Order: sequence, then C-alpha cells, then structure tokens
Amino acid sequence: MMHDYFIQIVTLIGIYSILVIALNLAIGFTGLVNLGHMVFFGIGAYTSAILTLHGVPWYIAIFAAGIMASFLGAIIAAITVRLKGDYFAMVTLGLAFIAIAVSRNWISLTRGALGIPGVPAILKDNLYYMLFTLAVALICAVLSYMLVKSETGRIFQAIRDDETAVAILGKNTYFYKILSIAISTFFAGIAGSLFVHHIQFIDPTIFGLEFFVVILSMLIAGGLASIIGSVVGVSLLYIISESLRFVVVSPSLIGAVREMLFAVVLIIILLVKPRGIFGKVDV
Repeated sequence: MMHDYFIQIVTLIGIYSILVIALNLAIGFTGLVNLGHMVFFGIGAYTSAILTLHGVPWYIAIFAAGIMASFLGAIIAAITVRLKGDYFAMVTLGLAFIAIAVSRNWISLTRGALGIPGVPAILKDNLYYMLFTLAVALICAVLSYMLVKSETGRIFQAIRDDETAVAILGKNTYFYKILSIAISTFFAGIAGSLFVHHIQFIDPTIFGLEFFVVILSMLIAGGLASIIGSVVGVSLLYIISESLRFVVVSPSLIGAVREMLFAVVLIIILLVKPRGIFGKVDV
C-alpha cells in the first residue's frame, strides 16, 4: 500500500512539474501572466481522452493533445497579447469560465458534468507509468532549459524586462509573445494528457480555479524564471500537502487545513526568499 502511495505521489509530481514549467515559460521568462493556463491543460486532457477512446494509439494522442493545446493557445495569443499587463491577465482568466461552460454544455463531445470515464491507461503497471512520466518530465525540462538559453529564450526574457527596447532593436515582439504562449500551452497539453491517462477520468472541474491557484503557488514558491525552481516548488508544496494525510484531523477539515498550510508555507518562503527559492525575477 505504501509502495503504491509513493508511486502516486512521484507520478503527480512529474505531471505537475511539466505544467508548472510550462506556466513559468509564459510568466517567468516572457512576462505574460496567463491566468487561463489550466484551460490548455484541460484541452490536452480532453483531446487525449477522446482520441484514445476512439481507438487512436496513446503515443499519437499525447502528441495531438500538445498540438491541439498549442494551436488554440497560439490563436488566443494572437488575439490577446497586444493587451498589456493586467488586461491580458483578465482576458486569459475569462478563458477558464468559457472552458467550464463549453465542457459542461457540449454534452455530445464531453458528456457534460458527468465527465468521461474509462480513459485507457497507457501502461497497466503503475511503476512503469511513473517512470514513463518522469522520463517525459525530464525531456520537457531539458527542452525548456535549452529554449531559455537559446537566442529565442533570451528574446523572451528581454521582452519581459523591456518590450519597447526589444522592439526598437528590430525584433517582432508580437510574434515572440505568441511563440512563447504556443510553446507553454504545448507542454500544458502534454501534462493534461499524462494526467488523464493516470486518473482515467475527466470532467469540467479540471478547468477550476482552485487547481490553478495550487499550480500558481508552486510556481511562486519555486521562483519565476527558473526551471529547477519549478520542479522544487512542485515537489515541496505537494509533499507538504500530502503530509496532512498523516495528521489526525476531521475529514471535513482536511481541504481547508491544506489550503491554509499552502498559504502559510508560501508566505514563509516569500518572507525568507522574496523571489521564491530559485527565482531570478520579482514575483
């Protein structure tokens, strides 16, 4: 039993690490506060679930999940990235409410609030799936690291620091912001695919803001503009959260206590390290 529980924890840490790294590419490295990040996580999950239930091989479904999330992310970015700061953040936040409404009402595709059960497992053995998830997470982390160290990554960071100066130097900031969102949402879609094949079920709650707050907390704790910080933030907060299972409290209080603990840990981290544990820019 404890062996299975450990596998469960490590698997979810791997999936959430991909998701937080993806969010860091947009917020930490490019300065685009995408509050609709979970929409693309959910799109990837729904895409992979529907495809595999219709007989598409899982390895094609995972890639298709990333492509679908990236395609929609690029379209939305093309419309919205000209907005500045808080305006862009508010528009992307609205995407979450739209996604919830669509997933609940497009019953012929998503089965609405009933969700989609019986999503095929990629690997029957949970240990092998954990190793597979960690391998994918490592690949995503390495690719992200290579990206942020490349010329394109340096342009992302320059846009974050001073977009006007980058434009004066002749760079198409509009294109690079769309590219950043497209790459970020691709990884989010991959994470969504891995998640749905792990729990083998999906419903509209995947777009919920509560989940996004947890992911955002992990990002802030680890630090903006740091790939290793994303992984550390996920690991630290998730392990602390899971430790509540061993604390004797009323089952009805576990959710509230977990949220309060998240807030306390995050505040302590930011008091000691205002930029997060490995952060390179201000929160």
